[in-house]
Amino acid sequence: MVQMPSKKLPREVLEWFREMGAKGGKKGGSAGGKTAAANMTAKERNARAKHAVAVREAKRRAEKKSR
Repeated sequence: MVQMPSKKLPREVLEWFREMGAKGGKKGGSAGGKTAAANMTAKERNARAKHAVAVREAKRRAEKKSR
């Protein structure tokens, strides 16, 4: 993957983004995961959590191996 050079935004632009984010941002964060969890059984939530842990651990192992 090609890394793009990072560019710093002018202060005015950053302030504008912050202001717009505060105005139109979601209050209380995203509801997608909460809604999905509410519609699952305990067994399904458990399976999803175990899968998330396995993916996270695999990622950590891969990062550690690449060092």
